[in-house]
Amino acid sequence: MLSLDFMQHAYEAGTIVAILCGIVGVFVVARKLSFLAHTLSEIGFSGAAFGVWIGWAPFQSMMLFTFLSSILASRIGINQQRRDAATSSVSALFMGLGVLFLSFSSKNASYTTSILFGSIVGISFGNVIQIIVVSMIVMILTMLIYRRLKFDSFDQIGSQIADRQNSYINIIFIVMMALSVSVASQIVGALLIFILLTLPAYTAQFYARSVSAMIFISIGLSLVGTWLGLYLAYETNWPVTFFIAAIETFFYLASLFAKTIKAQK
Repeated sequence: MLSLDFMQHAYEAGTIVAILCGIVGVFVVARKLSFLAHTLSEIGFSGAAFGVWIGWAPFQSMMLFTFLSSILASRIGINQQRRDAATSSVSALFMGLGVLFLSFSSKNASYTTSILFGSIVGISFGNVIQIIVVSMIVMILTMLIYRRLKFDSFDQIGSQIADRQNSYINIIFIVMMALSVSVASQIVGALLIFILLTLPAYTAQFYARSVSAMIFISIGLSLVGTWLGLYLAYETNWPVTFFIAAIETFFYLASLFAKTIKAQK
């Protein structure tokens, strides 16, 4: 299996994506931004479709769309209920735009499917380099603002009292999340990015007693799900996204069941 170039590229890209999502996902969950992550993935789909239509590389156009939308989202200062409604409206709009852009292009249905749900055969060496570069940028940013981001994410009230500049942390993090969405789409597709950005982090909450432990557990779960998912996809020729989603969902439900049983004793 690993003698094939496309599988080598898939495992290389999958590994860096899993590590990135394991880190960023912890803060996505803590900041209750799972819905926004899902919306950014749909905006990314629209961006990729736009790139296909006009002849740009889907990865670059996806990054452009998610980056610009993340800046806009971070500056919206409305209450939670209106923000959720606005996010739902934007999500629906960009899904429709994505379908429209693809209808204008000359690509076939299989190409559309790879954008939506990922494809292990579509990852080239160039894609791997792009994924590594963007992922390293996000990880370096995370290290630079780690202490401030942790404080702002896990003690938001205290953070607001101690420092009124927390809005800048919010802007930086949402941009980081947008870049992570663009990177992760290469493995799990545009529509199911939130699987790696949320489920491992949610599962890690059952076991971790500190933020650093939660990050390490989240990374481990992401790696296991991605590696095993790629292997099963190669062996069965089924979509890799299905296996990653099934594995990560199993981890979460098993942990939830174990915690429920333990609480009843």
